[in-house]
Amino acid sequence: MVLRRPEVELGPSSGQGRAAWGQSPAGINGWSCGGAPVRVGHLQLHGVWACPRGGGACPGLAGDSRSKLWAFCGRQMVEAGRQRNRQRHQSSHRGAAGHHPPGGAGGRRGCCPSCHESLRSLEPPAVPRPSPAPAQGWSLLWLPGIPHCCHWPGKSAQLWQWMGRSLRRATAGGGPRLSLQLGGDTLAVVFDSADLDGAAVGLSDAVSCQRGLAPGPGALLLVQEAVAGALLQRLKMRLGQLRVGDPLDKAMDGGALADEAQRGAIETYVEEARAEGAEIFQAWAALPARGPFYPPTLITGVASTSRCVREEILGPVLVVLPFRTAKEAVALGNHRPSGLAASVWTENLPLAMEVAQSLQVGTVWINGQNFFDAAAGVGGTKESGNGRDGGKEGLYEYVRPSWQSRPRPGPTELDYKTFAASYGADPPSVPGHSGVACPELEENMPRVDRTYKLYYGGAQKRPEGMASLPVLDPAGNVLAYVADGSAKDIRNAVEAAHKAAPGWGKRAAHTRAQVLYYVAENLELRREEVASRLGALTGAPPEEARREVDLGLERLFHWAACCDKSGGVVQETPLHGTTLRLCQPLGVVGVACPDEHPLLSFLSLLAPAVARGNAVVMVPSPRYPLPALDLCQIFDTSDVPGGVVNIVTGNRDHLSRTLVQHQDVQAMWYFGSPQGSQFVEWASAGNLKRTWVSHGAPRRWEDPAQGAGEEFLYQATQCKNIWIPMGEIFAN
Repeated sequence: MVLRRPEVELGPSSGQGRAAWGQSPAGINGWSCGGAPVRVGHLQLHGVWACPRGGGACPGLAGDSRSKLWAFCGRQMVEAGRQRNRQRHQSSHRGAAGHHPPGGAGGRRGCCPSCHESLRSLEPPAVPRPSPAPAQGWSLLWLPGIPHCCHWPGKSAQLWQWMGRSLRRATAGGGPRLSLQLGGDTLAVVFDSADLDGAAVGLSDAVSCQRGLAPGPGALLLVQEAVAGALLQRLKMRLGQLRVGDPLDKAMDGGALADEAQRGAIETYVEEARAEGAEIFQAWAALPARGPFYPPTLITGVASTSRCVREEILGPVLVVLPFRTAKEAVALGNHRPSGLAASVWTENLPLAMEVAQSLQVGTVWINGQNFFDAAAGVGGTKESGNGRDGGKEGLYEYVRPSWQSRPRPGPTELDYKTFAASYGADPPSVPGHSGVACPELEENMPRVDRTYKLYYGGAQKRPEGMASLPVLDPAGNVLAYVADGSAKDIRNAVEAAHKAAPGWGKRAAHTRAQVLYYVAENLELRREEVASRLGALTGAPPEEARREVDLGLERLFHWAACCDKSGGVVQETPLHGTTLRLCQPLGVVGVACPDEHPLLSFLSLLAPAVARGNAVVMVPSPRYPLPALDLCQIFDTSDVPGGVVNIVTGNRDHLSRTLVQHQDVQAMWYFGSPQGSQFVEWASAGNLKRTWVSHGAPRRWEDPAQGAGEEFLYQATQCKNIWIPMGEIFAN
């Protein structure tokens, strides 16, 4: 790993910042750094440019003080960035119409009007900013030469999710990697076997927590019906004793909100719940008379469809929902657009671990709340963003394989509404089908006019459009016909994958390994047949074709062996207990394969995703789809469950368009054109799914570092940290 060493130190006490960047080689696992952090006072800003961590991240600073600090940090970072980029920026605009020198027209030093046009176009017309400070941090993301962007939660998860989507669309195709952390409230699940007194203490502390790193302070509480009354009685007693006041006073349990706008937003949620018939408990007695304070609030008697349940309330508000069984609790917890963190309260450890693994969040605390350490990553899932900060999983956000150069594709003019939207546009011509007889072609036609079908749900299916495409050899002869898949076929395949993903992900790693070994064994039996067809399709010599088949077998054996060796580790944290990092499957992964090495690239992308418990929808090479379709019979005879592997042939960009826009697809891998990569990144903002694109850059799939490196494992999994405290025998 080659890490850039930051030498930027900015802070309120320094008055000015100095910018000097050096490099220090480290050589760790062959990864190189894609960006460096900037430190602004006590704020660590990862990625080169980032917004200050958390809109309410400064305990002890409220209202105008916090806004002034935000504005100051923003100005300091903008100036540091301009010092670093001014020379390159001016040279790239020298002589351009409308360019103004530093300090010139427009009041923006070192920038031309065109540099801020796209930024102005992203201003939310209907989302009011609580203070002018976030605009300072937002402008940082548009400085030239950004290799990496990181975004932290602020005053409203809805606002930051909007900004995350806008940022994803704005940087699509430009090369920057995004590490989005977009906030969300905490989910708490209390079972009847829990220590109710301990749960009441932990939950009340979480509601009053005002740390910017903490996922809160609002929370959704799911409590088992048998103990709901007893827990609510304890919570009301605890919340009524909380002291809210000056955050600089260490005797206070809770501090001020960011401003009056945040208090108004909280009151709107509470009054809507009251109008729906909810019961509201608020501890007004301890509230100061002046300032943007809000009392600790408990909302009960609401429906699961209520707005206060569906959306995050960033304030000292606890919303309570009852449940009967653990399965119902998991379903309620996962039926939310965000997934940042959760706490599970029970003395039954097997139940706690099963619920912790089933919840779709990035961090789970068992019988505790708000444990953090730099050795364990912090981040969420779904609309809370897919970024991580801390731990090895956080380091991967800012490095790249050492063999890979930093992508600098630059976004192109692309009409996102019409790109690859037409089905069956510009089909390849079929020799001899122009109306003129072609006797020499008829001699080379296969004796059986075979049409390959689609493969999803464990069976071969005809395409919904009832259309097919010819597959030609290097001489222009028709080898076969393949199905021309459409958007409806992709939706059918995703539905099959969505049904198969939970069961496949819960299978033991040893079982998944045995299935992959079985696939490799059956492929070995047909080695000569597959190599012969591959050579006839691509024109490769027999030795090269056999070598590609052998490399494909190596990929299958490699990832089969990794099935039970990369499920997670124990993190070394100060907690008196155990902190587990689990590498869990993403769910449904869409994969668009490249044209080079059609069999090897297909297996290199399929094997790691399936090995880690994902269900995949594969779009094979549109030019050479036959090697992938020949594997369908092998999958049928190798105990691969139906729906785990799904193959849809056709136009790669058209099928990828439907895949990346599908809400039930959790990740999209695209290895194709730069324009397709740009569209995939732009369209992924719909549900903030993870993307892995090639930007049109080739890859040496025969090289183990490029075709089976650690990045495949990283892209196929998401990390979850489970904190398990101890203390029954020895004190903490």
